[in-house]
Amino acid sequence: MTPLSLLIRRKIEAEGPISVADYMALALAHPEFGYYMRLRSEEHDPIGREGDFVTSPEISQVFGELLGAWLITAWRSMGAPRPIHLAELGPGRGTLLADVWRAVTAIAPDFADALDLHLVETSASLRARQRTTLAALPTPPSHRWHELLDDLPPGPLLLVANEFLDALPVEQYVADAGIWRQREVALDSARDGFHFALGDAVDPIRRPDLADLPEAQDGTLAERCPEAERLVTRLAARLVVDGGIALFIDYGPTRSGVGETLQAIRAHRRTHPLVDAGNVDLSHHVDFERLAKIAVAARGRPWGPIPQGLFFGRLGIAERARTLEAASPARADAIRGAIRRLVHPGRMGLLFKVLAIGHPAQPAPPGFAADGSALPTSP
Repeated sequence: MTPLSLLIRRKIEAEGPISVADYMALALAHPEFGYYMRLRSEEHDPIGREGDFVTSPEISQVFGELLGAWLITAWRSMGAPRPIHLAELGPGRGTLLADVWRAVTAIAPDFADALDLHLVETSASLRARQRTTLAALPTPPSHRWHELLDDLPPGPLLLVANEFLDALPVEQYVADAGIWRQREVALDSARDGFHFALGDAVDPIRRPDLADLPEAQDGTLAERCPEAERLVTRLAARLVVDGGIALFIDYGPTRSGVGETLQAIRAHRRTHPLVDAGNVDLSHHVDFERLAKIAVAARGRPWGPIPQGLFFGRLGIAERARTLEAASPARADAIRGAIRRLVHPGRMGLLFKVLAIGHPAQPAPPGFAADGSALPTSP
């Protein structure tokens, strides 16, 4: 057992089975042994070919460059407020923000001058990597870190969250004898590990947010992510008051549904989510349709979700790729391969979705209108 598995075992022995969401929160964010908290510069780098997974900014610089141009257009559509807060949730190594910064300083220096940059990050080790990445830029931007979205200062806001929502703890419910029961993690004495078990029935009075669970057909599993729902509620309410727009890019279906999506990844391969707690990445599919409805309930305006391939196709990813190929002929094959991975329907193009949430008066941002909206010229 890992050190974290032993701690979880003792917790269950003392208090009884825990929810899947509580297990996921401990596995990823335990202060000492959580997957994202125990990172060291010389060991356990989860991002990249030598790690456990690769994110879109690590695949191609074009991802961040186009988002930089997208942010410029969004800012101008808001009337170019100064200052404007730009925040990223879960910035990873800082690669996305670095690519965004290079793009905006080349295309729109006025936008770069107006930016007040914020990184929402809980991992001290990841903060150190982000600091190093941003410091290596030709003109490093000033920036601040925050633990939570609510810590951001008031004012107009542009927010980006790439593969952030999928790592927020997910609750699971299983239909049993015509009722919904919470799925829990219990001790497996036979294997000296953990297994899934059924817990208490859903109480619609205590959990009105679960009132829209579908009719319980035995064996059906449904997932909810309360942290994502609370985040979108607070964010939409803020954007209504202060103005701005948020962009979420993550994987999941366009429409809400049922079924298990919780998964564990180690060294780019799937493993069991209840094995090696703290050593594997846990994630789940994002329920974009539900989050869009929650944004509306908070008086915000959603656009999408739409497939990532369609979104970046409308932003001109093919044209930008051709420019890079012409500038670096020796890397043309690698550039084409990276872009294909991002937008091809059989790769990330359909699985990943893009959802924007903004002020009700905000015009449709680039990428969400079929006729397209012109972006500033990429560098």
